[in-house]
Amino acid sequence: MKRVFFLVLILVFSVGVFAQNTLQSFDLSQYGVKIEPDRRLIVVLASLEAAGLETPLTAKGAEFRQKLRTDFSSLNPDLQQKMKFFVDQYKKRHTQATNAELVAPFVSMAYTLGPVPDLVEPTRATDLPGDLLEVLDFSPYVRQFYRSPIKVPAENSAELRATTVGARIEEYYKEYQASGDALRPSAVRMVRDLLDYLHTKPQTTYIEQIKTEVQKGKSKTTKLQKTESRERERRFFIVPDLLAQSDTINFRNISDDYYAIVPPGTDLSESEVRRAYLQFVLDPIILKNAKDIVTFKDGIKNLLDERRKTNPDISPDIFLAVSRSLIAATDARQSFYQKFQEATAEARRNVAAGRKPISETTDAGGRKVVKLTDELYLIDGRFAMPAAEDEILLRLSEAYEKGAVLSFYFAQQLKGLEESQFDIASSLRDMILSLDTAKEMNRLPENADARKRAIAVREEQRKIAVTIVDNPLTKKLTEVEPLIQTQKYAEAETELNLLLKTNPTEPRVFYALGRVKSLSAAAITDPEKRKPLLLEAKTFYENVLNSATERAKLGEKTDMALISLTYVALARLYEYYDQNQYAIKIYEKVISLGDMKGGGYQEAVVARERLLKEQ
Repeated sequence: MKRVFFLVLILVFSVGVFAQNTLQSFDLSQYGVKIEPDRRLIVVLASLEAAGLETPLTAKGAEFRQKLRTDFSSLNPDLQQKMKFFVDQYKKRHTQATNAELVAPFVSMAYTLGPVPDLVEPTRATDLPGDLLEVLDFSPYVRQFYRSPIKVPAENSAELRATTVGARIEEYYKEYQASGDALRPSAVRMVRDLLDYLHTKPQTTYIEQIKTEVQKGKSKTTKLQKTESRERERRFFIVPDLLAQSDTINFRNISDDYYAIVPPGTDLSESEVRRAYLQFVLDPIILKNAKDIVTFKDGIKNLLDERRKTNPDISPDIFLAVSRSLIAATDARQSFYQKFQEATAEARRNVAAGRKPISETTDAGGRKVVKLTDELYLIDGRFAMPAAEDEILLRLSEAYEKGAVLSFYFAQQLKGLEESQFDIASSLRDMILSLDTAKEMNRLPENADARKRAIAVREEQRKIAVTIVDNPLTKKLTEVEPLIQTQKYAEAETELNLLLKTNPTEPRVFYALGRVKSLSAAAITDPEKRKPLLLEAKTFYENVLNSATERAKLGEKTDMALISLTYVALARLYEYYDQNQYAIKIYEKVISLGDMKGGGYQEAVVARERLLKEQ
């Protein structure tokens, strides 16, 4: 039986009103978006884990990997050896490939298989990509793996129970769904931000005209052609994947379905999923304007030919060039426009509150420059963000070099329409018809100075990041992380305890020790042996908050993302001990701290909603 314990540190929470209704009322399905795991992908990537193909995972992924290792310890060793041999031979043929590049063909293979339990492979054809054909022979092992008997720990017992990998996959699926639920808040932000900027709604259906032949009367030879309209649904799937490599997003486009496969904890509103969703939105709009684009094919081809002289891997497809250009321009302009709007609104609030600007000066050109914040300036009465504007031009230059040869043009057009509440669906034709491809040939040299300035800023930011990483404590914590990832918890704990002796008040060390104790407990099936580890984890998490409080009193900066994650970890412990009311209050505390990069806001939102439904 689970026993109750009380968290002494947290006595009273100020529970504010959380605007959760906004998230719930925003129906992603109306915008073509579905967040759901894919059983085929779970099976394939789990089979790779059983075959020994390891990739760097998120903390949540590493925890899930430990569960897989426990579950697959009784897997048929003959099958496991065959899968391992296949993977080892594949790796030998691709010694220069990154982890992400090694896994990518297997991800593609997963989406060619039929649904579980059959997992039927596709008919082999020459039109299948070569990298996919290379791994397709792994699919028989996947089917055998799915049907394999295994023994797994029984719930709340040290005994083992018999099951199959397939049955276990259904249990994993629930964990994947929870991971998907945690992605929902940032998915809403991403979709809302991009569509608000474009003032459009994505096309969620496609009408296809199909020509068929029908027999005329009783004649067996005379046939008439008939055109039928068939409606197909267009969907954008966000696929949570606990075994996805950290900081890596896989994107697949299969007919009318778009798949973005993301690791747990991804902030979709600041990830490459943005571009994937923009492609989903913009593809049918570009297709609608295909005839107008064709009229500029020679000019666009000249631009591509020029780029292909230095990068022959660039596709000569003019429609792909238009698509990539419009996506790159929209991505860059929307992120800048949103940041600019927020900064100017804050500056106006400061003026209304009587706060003075940071500085006022006159530049070399005689312009009056008022520095309102570290980023925002008032130059001759016009709000400007010079560093951010240079960064946009750098991003457009990088896209241009990769074949998005109209990225500068579309960015310029979007900038001119931003205040007019334009609808991209009705505006794109005018943009295309106004194109002068000759002017796009010199975009890189024209923006060379801005590019140099932006690169210099990036380099300064990189130096700051390197300085942080080179900090002895940070460096040591980074070195300990692989031990945690590979479940060498005893070694990790030893290293962290040595760190604690020299850094007795460091919150990051306390948090790492709490995490190690929590993961160690998760790997133990005996509840009585698990309990002391969880209590130790609780103490370490409490020390994070105590230490941060004491440091704040001394005027030292507090890592709020770490505080947010610590509260989430404590709430999980309360859930384990059936103290759901306390857990809800802690999750609400996390929510009140706000949605910050690296924090636990998204998980807290989902967990709080789940617990409230269970009441």
